[in-house]
Amino acid sequence: MRRFNSGYGVVPVLLLAALSPVHIAHAQTVTGTIDASITLVAACEVNGDAATSNVDFGSLDFGSVSTFFTSSEAQVDGNGSGNISVQCSPGSDATITIDSGANDAAVAGGGRALANGSVYIPYDIYSDAGFSTVLNNGSTLSVTGDGTEQTVPIYGRAVGVAGLSPGTYTDTISVTLTF
Repeated sequence: MRRFNSGYGVVPVLLLAALSPVHIAHAQTVTGTIDASITLVAACEVNGDAATSNVDFGSLDFGSVSTFFTSSEAQVDGNGSGNISVQCSPGSDATITIDSGANDAAVAGGGRALANGSVYIPYDIYSDAGFSTVLNNGSTLSVTGDGTEQTVPIYGRAVGVAGLSPGTYTDTISVTLTF
């Protein structure tokens, strides 16, 4: 007796495979968080510069005058508008300390001096346009720290002396901002 394979045996196997539980790989989900933060520290900017050293507080340019001048007046130009501009964080009041110039010891009384070699022109700086409040070495100016730009006007008056030669006379005044 001969047996023939009719292929019916394959169908039940396929049917069983189709009906059996299938193990499908499921994607897993992992959730979590990212903590974000920022710490703000008090700061001040001078003339728009947030640097903490070598800050340009401005210039006091007495202009070009004759060697026979008696006096010349100027205002510190720190931001192009004739003032020093200071902006400090709210709650961070600041103090500007005007220290000595490079040539202070060169003139009688220890005042400030513009120098050209060993020739000096005395000058003073003031906190008012009327030139009545002198800012001596160590003088301070207050700035309110409220987040807005504050202007700090500083004025200067140079006084001519006999025997001046033509040339450029200069000085550098140290300034410190503390907040």
